[in-house]
Amino acid sequence: MMAGSSMSTPTSGAAPERARSPRLAGSPHPQLRSLLPRGYAGFTEATTPRHLVMPASTSVPVVVKILDSPHRPPAFVMGARGGPTVVEGECAPSYLEVMLAPLAAYTLLGLPMEELSSQLVDLTDVLGAAGRRLGEQLREAPAWQQRFRLLDQFLLRRLADGPQPSPEIGRAWELLVASGGAVPISQIAGEVGWSHQHLIVKFRQQAGLRPKTAARLIRFDGVWRRLDEPRPADWGQIAADSGYADQAHLVREFRRFTGTTPTAFLAGPAPGNGKPQG
Repeated sequence: MMAGSSMSTPTSGAAPERARSPRLAGSPHPQLRSLLPRGYAGFTEATTPRHLVMPASTSVPVVVKILDSPHRPPAFVMGARGGPTVVEGECAPSYLEVMLAPLAAYTLLGLPMEELSSQLVDLTDVLGAAGRRLGEQLREAPAWQQRFRLLDQFLLRRLADGPQPSPEIGRAWELLVASGGAVPISQIAGEVGWSHQHLIVKFRQQAGLRPKTAARLIRFDGVWRRLDEPRPADWGQIAADSGYADQAHLVREFRRFTGTTPTAFLAGPAPGNGKPQG
């Protein structure tokens, strides 16, 4: 297991990370866009809130502080996680964040993803001197657009040189996404020609979570998409559309993955959409 710090469970003093606003949004290079589902995001002294809860997610956040703070390393990566976790202490005054899709993280970070699961790890411990140089370059760049382009260049090099997910795990992920997380794991194992246990082991190695946990989070992504729509939330309809047995089932999963209820989540700060910067 790579040295890192585990992340704590939510407390009432932290707000959902999706509520951060304003944010500066950057579009990655076309070769990277499918690997970085939320693009590049820059956060500044004007961004609020500064105490955050990160929901459960298959994605792997990479954060580089532009202005340092007492909490956490100057650049760090957070592994995929099956439950919500608090980012302890205030966020840095200014930082850059990119969310890596799970199989992209395996290639771009170049190590077994299970070593990062539910951990917060110094980026230098993951990437060595290359991670330290990246942080220095991003902090020295005078503008956000230049930072986004530097990150493009760095990730394109990592993409060319990093390990590739096995075809079986790539297919397993495709089946999970295409079904909204509904396809049985035993059916996936049969389709890719592996035993159930071998699929679990390899999936954790390359995606960072057990396939059943990933399936539940993929189903929950449907809830996030509905909440991003500019219309009032109809929880019964959202539950039906997202593949839940009923509204009570959705509420249980919402609490499990975010640490709060749907009603409390919507009563909090509204998410910020950001200003395009490239």
